Amino acid sequence: MQEELLAWLALVRLPGIGPATVNPLLRKGFSVETLLRDPPSQLSEKIRNTLLAADWEQAQKDLRWLEQEHHHFLPLSSPLYPSRLSALKDAPTGLFVHGQPDILNSPQIAMVGSRNPSQGGILTATDFARHFARSGLAVTSGLAMGIDTASHQGALAGGGPTIAVMATGLDRVYPASNRDLAHEIANKGALVSEFPPGTSPKRGHFPRRNRIISGLSLGALVVEAALKSGSLITARLAGEQNREVFAIPGSIHNPLARGCHRLIREGAKLVETAADVLEELAPDLRQYLFDPTAENDAEDHDPAADSDDQYHALIQAMGHDPVSTDTLVERTGFAPEAVSSMLLLLEMEGRVSSEPGGLFALIKT
Repeated sequence: MQEELLAWLALVRLPGIGPATVNPLLRKGFSVETLLRDPPSQLSEKIRNTLLAADWEQAQKDLRWLEQEHHHFLPLSSPLYPSRLSALKDAPTGLFVHGQPDILNSPQIAMVGSRNPSQGGILTATDFARHFARSGLAVTSGLAMGIDTASHQGALAGGGPTIAVMATGLDRVYPASNRDLAHEIANKGALVSEFPPGTSPKRGHFPRRNRIISGLSLGALVVEAALKSGSLITARLAGEQNREVFAIPGSIHNPLARGCHRLIREGAKLVETAADVLEELAPDLRQYLFDPTAENDAEDHDPAADSDDQYHALIQAMGHDPVSTDTLVERTGFAPEAVSSMLLLLEMEGRVSSEPGGLFALIKT
């Protein structure tokens, strides 16, 4: 396994060899070792020579980076590799992760916007991200200044995980002013990059990062964006990847609203609240909802009936006052992920509301 991992690390460092070249071969069953030791004859001589010239010494250095706590590498073949991303033709051949790799397969919403937003944009991004986090939806963004930063901070304030996709190696933080935020994200979520350690930020890296942000997510929400904005690139990529695209409208006098208005004219969904986004994503979110039903092999066993019983028990445990997820876990004995998933479904059905302080309340009917 160590030799295979070393081969993957050598592969992703090869100059001029990207997913378009190697992913089709890997998906046809070629092993990574074969690609580097005996490249297929159908490849051009230039590509074969590049594969044969892999830098094994540098791969050893990357291996030492992986030996540090909570450092991971997910090759395209890994069962932990995020399934939504792997379905893309240009999926990264491998992902470096600092944090919790399993979070990458959780339901996510991408949040992007201006690096120089208005104060209102910052508050909107923070509030939306907090609501998403409390509803069990991970927030994915790019760790840039402005809306990205507010989105990550809002998710953390909501007690949920957040994922930062970076355009550098994970041993570098760009911008440097977000170093403390990056550490907090690594502790409570994940930092992700397709670029090996030591990679510095370059202009061409950011569009590549953006395709990962949208590719990991069920949809992309643009909070504020000028007409010439990298956020519009992320929105375009999301559309090409068959993800939902959402945009928040603003004043016609605000230049930072013009990008969102263009997206809406082009078919993006206009949203005014985080609940609008959850409602649109409901069909996709249901496939992620955790089923707390215990296994039972009896032929006449009805899982749906068990599920109804679980929801009834959760509703009874909520009582008349707002209550936290932790309290519901304690009262019901259900796993935290089960409680979060059921609350999300109940909120989408209009039976539960998300309250300040990470609390949930039954909606009286």
